[in-house]
Amino acid sequence: MNEVLSWLLDTVSSVDPLVRTVLAGVAILLETSVLVGLIVPGDTVVIVASTAVSTPLEYMSLVAVVIVGALSGESIGFALGRFFGPRLRASRLGRRIGEKNWVKAENYLARRGGIAVFLSRFLPVLHSLIPLTVGMSPMRYRRFMTWTVPACVIWAFAYVSVGTFAAGGYRELSKELHWAGYVFVGVIVLFAILVFVVKKVLQRLERRHMEEAPPTAAEAEEDGAR
Repeated sequence: MNEVLSWLLDTVSSVDPLVRTVLAGVAILLETSVLVGLIVPGDTVVIVASTAVSTPLEYMSLVAVVIVGALSGESIGFALGRFFGPRLRASRLGRRIGEKNWVKAENYLARRGGIAVFLSRFLPVLHSLIPLTVGMSPMRYRRFMTWTVPACVIWAFAYVSVGTFAAGGYRELSKELHWAGYVFVGVIVLFAILVFVVKKVLQRLERRHMEEAPPTAAEAEEDGAR
C-alpha cells in the first residue's frame, strides 16, 4: 500500500505547484459556471491538488485560488443566468439536466432566499444550478455575493485542509509504519463519509422546511391553473 500511495503522491507532487494550483482553481470555476461539476466534481480535483502541498505558502495559495475560482465561477454562472438563462435552460444541456431539477432550484431559491445560496455550496446538483437560477431571479448580485462568499471560504478551507493534512500525516508515518497508507485512505474515506452525511442531513432539513413552508406565488398560480 505504501509503495503505491507514495508513487501516486509523488506523481502529483511532480507537477509544478503553480500548475496544480491553477488547475484546481479552473476546475472549481468550471464547476459552478458551465455545469461541469455535474460531470466531474471540482472537489476531487482540489483534494488531489492539496495532497502535494508542502509549505504554508502553497497551502494558503491553494486556498486563495480555490476561493477566487469558486467566486469567479459563481459570478459567471450568475451572469449566464441573467443574460442567457431561459435559452440555456431550453438548450440540449438544459434538457439533460432535467426540468425537475431546474424547478427544484427555482422553488428552493424562492422560499429560502440567501440561505439557499449559502447552503447550495454544500448540496449536490444545486451547487451548480443555483448561480444560474439566481441570475434568472430578481436577486441582486451584491446580495448573492454576500451569501456565497462565506460558503466558498468554508468549503475551500475544508477541502484543501483534509488533503494537505492527510498527505502530510502519511508522509510522516510512512517512515516508520508500513501500514501508514491505510491511515491516509481512512482519513479520506472518513472525510467523504462526513461530507455525505452532512449533505444528507442538510437535504433532509431543507426538504422538511420546503414542505412546511407556504407555497410561493408561482407555485400557487401553477396549482390554480391545474
